[in-house]
Amino acid sequence: MKRYLSQLLALVLVVCVGLMGCSAVPEGTLGLSGDYQKDTLMMVDSLRTAVQLPDDAPEKAPAQVKARQLINDFAARYRRDPSISKLTSFTTMRTALNSLAGHYSSYPNRPVPDKLKDRLEQEFKQIELAISRGN
Repeated sequence: MKRYLSQLLALVLVVCVGLMGCSAVPEGTLGLSGDYQKDTLMMVDSLRTAVQLPDDAPEKAPAQVKARQLINDFAARYRRDPSISKLTSFTTMRTALNSLAGHYSSYPNRPVPDKLKDRLEQEFKQIELAISRGN
């Protein structure tokens, strides 16, 4: 009897874990809509805000955490789409994301250097221009 009860409990646990793993993530929870152009412009605005906040601002840390999460979500959503991965705006965005993510992972407690801020701002402008052209 004890053996059957433990097997039944194991089966129930496997089914529960399996169903939880198969559940879909609601579309709005990641902050991305699925529309590449809108998501890219939203990312540019969010990253620009995170980079330009003063170092002593109380919202700096949450903005950086949100930026890291958005970087991961954006890369996961769009990197494998061949129709998007060849766009100029996407390749420039990936360069900016890699630069900022590299700084956040290597120097989490240091402010973003001015040289990197200038480079990111230049890339953000290129991205916005390419998106406006439909590229």
